[in-house]
Amino acid sequence: MLLNYIPKTIHKMSFKKSQKLYNQGLVHLVGAVNSPVRAYSSVGGNPLFIEKAKGSTITDVDGNNYVDMVLSYGPTIIGHRHKKVQKAIEKALKKGYTFGATTKGEIKMAKMVCDAFPGMDKVRFVNSGTEAVFSAIRLARAYTGHDKIIKFAGCYHGHADALLVAAGSGLATLSLPGSAGVPAQAVENTLISEFNNIDSVEKHLAEHNDIAAVIIEPIAGNMGVIQPSDDFIKELRDLTKAAGVLLIADEVMTGFRSKYGGAQEVLGFEADITCLGKVIGGGFPVGAYGARNEIMECVSPLGDMYQAGTLSGNPIAMACGMATLKELKKQDPYKKFEATAAKIEGMLLDAAKENGIDLQVNRFGSMFNPFFTKEEVVDFKSAQTSDTEKFATFFWAMTKNGVFLPPSQFESWFLTSALTKKDLKTIEKAIKIAMKAVAEKAA
Repeated sequence: MLLNYIPKTIHKMSFKKSQKLYNQGLVHLVGAVNSPVRAYSSVGGNPLFIEKAKGSTITDVDGNNYVDMVLSYGPTIIGHRHKKVQKAIEKALKKGYTFGATTKGEIKMAKMVCDAFPGMDKVRFVNSGTEAVFSAIRLARAYTGHDKIIKFAGCYHGHADALLVAAGSGLATLSLPGSAGVPAQAVENTLISEFNNIDSVEKHLAEHNDIAAVIIEPIAGNMGVIQPSDDFIKELRDLTKAAGVLLIADEVMTGFRSKYGGAQEVLGFEADITCLGKVIGGGFPVGAYGARNEIMECVSPLGDMYQAGTLSGNPIAMACGMATLKELKKQDPYKKFEATAAKIEGMLLDAAKENGIDLQVNRFGSMFNPFFTKEEVVDFKSAQTSDTEKFATFFWAMTKNGVFLPPSQFESWFLTSALTKKDLKTIEKAIKIAMKAVAEKAA
């Protein structure tokens, strides 16, 4: 059932068809979904089922229209079904779907990606961000001859065993499996550090001489949008270089989101290996990892590190990705993204203040999200101070007033260049009503 609390100011929407599909989906799908966050577990109620999307608008099976701020968690940066992207996909479809062989499109796409990332000479396309990350870690281990890696609490790098690690009370020293089915041995070489805490990294580097890599989301996007301090990211790069440890930047979410290229360049550092996904597929399943020649030449068939995939470099995905990147480069929407994100931040803070609600808003480029807390949010621990019950009320109020948000406090909101002035008015109106709903329920 959907949340029972519906403030008087909220528009009535019907979700009957979504509810019916949810019940049908429970029979043969796990939880009626194929990815856990889609289940709406953290906000209550049943998930919405989507019928179609165009531009900045997404439509559910009941015919409700929403301004889309999920955007498939980032890839539809120029909007759904952009005419040039659609044309490129249709042209590629006429030639075939998959060949199990290399195509010209892979070469062209590889050049586009490498040209956008300084220090990246070669790239290998795969089918998902998870695949890109676990391949990058295998590559780091092959290149260095070491086994251990350092990751940061709250950073998500896909569902590979070695990265599904939850940190307990001994945050900087103890690694525990964060999922059933992950054996302790799978994470024994994974060390946990705290985001924005360079001392926690330095301690591991001092205690272990067999660390292959440190992996980081340049902008953490799965504990909310959290930016590293200038000192932290620069010291991290200096420390890893001095220790002979590779630095892996997981830009699956941030790649092409804050500039045409990576967040690394905005933040002023250069990783040894970069992982990509989302935008470079334009809506099709794509991942990639790339680095300078001496590292990438460890990968088979040039080297001994084996990694393969039948559908890697799929011609339809390459066509969609290339068309998206070409249009994105032409539009260069990044200054507009910054201005729009700042405007929506102001809407959120003003509405929160008007209703006496504690709120922090974190943003970076075209990514942002609010936290219902007094504390400045700088890491996983401070992110967890957010009042998730307030977020759930806010989420449903936004939904019922025509704004489609990620159903989790800890997922980033995204902007598309297809967003219109009318959309912004819809967002502003929804925010005012949603903040009032939060205040009414708390009273």
